[in-house]
Amino acid sequence: MPTVEEVVEGKDYNFPAEEEAILRFWKENNTFEEQLKRSEGRPEYVFYDGPPFATGLPHYGHILAGTIKDVVTRFACSTGHHVSRRFGWDCHGLPVEHEIDKKLGITGKGDVLKLGIDKYNEECRSIVMRYSKEWEKTISRTGRWIDFENDYKTLDPKFMESVWWVFKTLWEKDLVYKGFKVMPYSTACNTPLSNFEAGLDYRDVSDPAVMVSFPIVGCNLGASLVAWTTTPWTLPANLALCVNPNFNYAYVKNPAGKVFVVADARLGSIPGATVKQKGNQNTILTEGWEVLKKVIGSEMKDIRYEPMFTFFTELMRDTAFKVCCDDYVTGDSGTGVVHQAPAYGEDDYRICISNGIIIKGGLLPDPVDVNGCFILPVTVPFSGKHVKTADKDIISAIKDKGRLIDNSRIVHSYPYCWRSHTPLIYKAVASYFVKVDIIKSKLVKNNEKTHWVPSYVKEKRFRNWLENAHDWAISRNRYWGTPIPVWCSPDGEEIRVIGSIAELQAATGTKISDIHRHLIDHLEIPSCRGPEYPPLKRVEDVFDCWFESGSMPYAQHHYPFENKTIFERDVFPADFIAEGLDQTRGWFYTLMVLSTALFDRPAFRNLVCNGLVLAADGKKMSKSLKNYPDPNEVLNQYGADALRLYLINSPVVRAEPLRFKETGVFSVLKDIFLPWYNAYRFFIQNVRRVEETSGHHFNPFILDQKAVNILDRWIASATSSLVTFVKTEMCAYRLYTVVPRLVSFIGQLTNIYVRYSRSRLKGKFGEIESRNALATLFEVLLVLCKTMAPFTPFFVEKLYQNLRHCLPDQGDMEPSIHFCKFPEAAEQAHDARVEASVNRIQTVIELGRHIRERNSRPLKTPLKRMTVAHVDVDFLSDLSGELQSYVFEELNVRQLNVCADPMQYATIKAEPNYGVLGKRLGKAMGPVSKAIKDMSQDDILKFQKTGLLNLMEHSLAAEDIIIKHEFRIPQGCSKVDIDAELGEDGIMVVIELGVDQLLVDAGSAREFVSRVQKMRKSCGLRTSDEVSIFYELSETVDSVTQASFARMLLKEQSYFQESIGCVPQPTKMKPDRAEVILSETCSLADGAQVNITLTCPVNLQDMGAPLS
Repeated sequence: MPTVEEVVEGKDYNFPAEEEAILRFWKENNTFEEQLKRSEGRPEYVFYDGPPFATGLPHYGHILAGTIKDVVTRFACSTGHHVSRRFGWDCHGLPVEHEIDKKLGITGKGDVLKLGIDKYNEECRSIVMRYSKEWEKTISRTGRWIDFENDYKTLDPKFMESVWWVFKTLWEKDLVYKGFKVMPYSTACNTPLSNFEAGLDYRDVSDPAVMVSFPIVGCNLGASLVAWTTTPWTLPANLALCVNPNFNYAYVKNPAGKVFVVADARLGSIPGATVKQKGNQNTILTEGWEVLKKVIGSEMKDIRYEPMFTFFTELMRDTAFKVCCDDYVTGDSGTGVVHQAPAYGEDDYRICISNGIIIKGGLLPDPVDVNGCFILPVTVPFSGKHVKTADKDIISAIKDKGRLIDNSRIVHSYPYCWRSHTPLIYKAVASYFVKVDIIKSKLVKNNEKTHWVPSYVKEKRFRNWLENAHDWAISRNRYWGTPIPVWCSPDGEEIRVIGSIAELQAATGTKISDIHRHLIDHLEIPSCRGPEYPPLKRVEDVFDCWFESGSMPYAQHHYPFENKTIFERDVFPADFIAEGLDQTRGWFYTLMVLSTALFDRPAFRNLVCNGLVLAADGKKMSKSLKNYPDPNEVLNQYGADALRLYLINSPVVRAEPLRFKETGVFSVLKDIFLPWYNAYRFFIQNVRRVEETSGHHFNPFILDQKAVNILDRWIASATSSLVTFVKTEMCAYRLYTVVPRLVSFIGQLTNIYVRYSRSRLKGKFGEIESRNALATLFEVLLVLCKTMAPFTPFFVEKLYQNLRHCLPDQGDMEPSIHFCKFPEAAEQAHDARVEASVNRIQTVIELGRHIRERNSRPLKTPLKRMTVAHVDVDFLSDLSGELQSYVFEELNVRQLNVCADPMQYATIKAEPNYGVLGKRLGKAMGPVSKAIKDMSQDDILKFQKTGLLNLMEHSLAAEDIIIKHEFRIPQGCSKVDIDAELGEDGIMVVIELGVDQLLVDAGSAREFVSRVQKMRKSCGLRTSDEVSIFYELSETVDSVTQASFARMLLKEQSYFQESIGCVPQPTKMKPDRAEVILSETCSLADGAQVNITLTCPVNLQDMGAPLS
């Protein structure tokens, strides 16, 4: 019985179906669980999985990040580590609430309270894991090994309790405070967003851009300050105007006698005030306009003006409606006068506080409710309208007041809510904040302790974000989330922060099993000031879900309530995390902030940051546009391994965008997996052949050590180099360098080793040579499978399950490739000389093919002689020795000469590298250029060796001079007789192109054999299957061609016997009883039409006289 199972042809191998079979194999044998069990006790490699929301289906971004995580963690396990891989779920926050709001038609807080927070939260809980099974199915189908059974969820009470501990610890470190802050605010979701959330969805929009006037109180010129704004809806809450204290401001009068005050440099912004000019020429006023006077901005400080609307006139009269000064006002847009509405602008709020217009923690005029609609004291026609909708009415009202100077529109980039896809506004909200500003230097220092791939994301994007970080708003006035554990007295004088469930139970005397809002909001804590004081009640806020995900290193282990020693000793910080580029302002940031605030350490050591996966047209993938293929369809069409390698071998692993193209996945299948499979199939076929013909099982460890073939030595060395390379790159987390090297190696394996060793492998040189070659190929395939196991888990498992049958004692072999250790590089196999020589022979063959193509000499036509010139005598020795036969076979030449002096066949000349030297030499370039061109051959050769040259007092290096070789036709030859080509590494190939009759006959024989081999293949014949071959020339063939054909058959008998196992015989010699396998008529290059018939083997005695 054969040792290995028979395999199908590459065209019949169904990659997706075979992967499904491997999935069943893993499931039936609990392979992942067994791997974890077998690796227990090894050093822990710590991996943190960022939690996605399960309210939507996984997309290519998730598959990409999951693939990166799987590759790295599989590699870590194969290199001697135990790797726990827990899947995580982000269960709280806006994404969940938004789905329920759509389902129940909820538009605001009133609707939630009417329904009841308890019912609302339970609705949220019911959909949290809606798509969890689809996630598990898709993630598993991609080959990712991750523990779904032992997952963590941010809604679990233990997880939430650890989040409470994080918050209380920060509170005790005085790193938390409550205050007002102007923040990006989603009116659709009724909640503020963090700055990094606000940056997730910017769009180019058209907004109103209005210029309005504010009459100066008591001005003898009757002047009005002119401000420009793109948010007219903020004008009802205007409390101040701001100018730059260092700018010049002009009082300019128009032909109608109205006087406006704007920055002198911005006079051109007033419609009709200046003459339009090209370039930066001096401003020229339009006829009828006149500048009355100019002042410095600082001189206008505290000037009072008439407010646009009177909604807050009485309330704010004493402190508001005056001019402030600040250098944040720029002169590149607007009028140089900026209107201030402190409830809706971060700078506005800062300036109004610093100028005493409002008091920190005091009254803040804000006539906009949580839904973004105007409320009292703003009245009709604005009241009840959304602020964006009210813009038109506000502009109309300003026009009616005679204070609208200009009304236009502007297209600019504006933030949208990443969940509701509605425009954000900026609004002052009360929130709990983490004091990030005071720990920024620690954040930057801890960032330096981490290793990122690619490094520029860490050094630029993330570092810049850390250096400019603001205090982090961590609370949301929402419902479905971990409640902020703050209980407060009605007068605000008594505050208690709870850090655990046990602490809350002790404080309230109530048994608690779940700490969501609707289960603890009713709990009161008695005042420590005495029974006469009202009890403390919990504040309404819940944690921002980013705070929860940033707490996952601690919360997934229920730290510090459980696993304290293990956590502090073994599982913090993480060895590795990976997510997309957008997480530099999301999860990566929150991890760093909380770990720094808690422990002054980074939460991770190594990070791989991937870019965004876009549609093929470069646009964002969109379900509505249907501009990308469904991931499950791609998996079912091409398989997970092909998708994995396509993603990893793309710019996206270097944090650059990837335009996803289905054809790219197919190319991976065609260019990597099919050649790899065919090499494996060829091995299996020949192992079965050897076993069938010899009657002995194949043992790859029994080798004939007397002579080791040069290709065996080469592929062993190349395999060792591949292992070293992959291990080095993976230890540096450079996944994107591995696939190109794999492609190169697969090409070497199939196009050099298998191709050049085909005859040895098929037994042409005897059984011992065949077994030696097969043993070498077995070792290469096995090592390749082990090396690529983290990358292509399905394919290598399939190959391994058959390859392992070749081993003498399968009981000692691991039952899965994924239990095997990552291979060690075979140092004894490394042979730099052989690797260099075989790589160079490829260059020789490519150059030879180019020469043939250029001169219309097809490969089937033998050529008499070729010469290879190169300075490396070791290479020439290998080429003229062990490698010579491969050159003969691939280039079909009869004689190979070598030459250690390429100058026998070439002249060299030097030319200046103008792109490099021109900038450096300037006017001296002309004389130096001439001197370079005049260099003698000896000077050029000397320069090639040293790489340095002093010329006309200029020091020149290798990059300054271009050395060109030109073929020199030998004496007595012409261009039609000989041609040459120079390749990389200084290799020159010279081929004599003349063809005589002997060469023509040999070419015809080669073509005939090629036709027979194609017929054998189309019949499905194996190498060991013997046939008889008969031929018959067409009656239309002339006598000259008939004679030529007969001469060819006679002279090439030994070649036919060697190549196809028999000498072709005339069809008239075919016995009647001969069983025909296939008969075809074809045309040969010499014009002969011949019918070729293959039959089952026929004895010569039955055919009469053989060909002679």
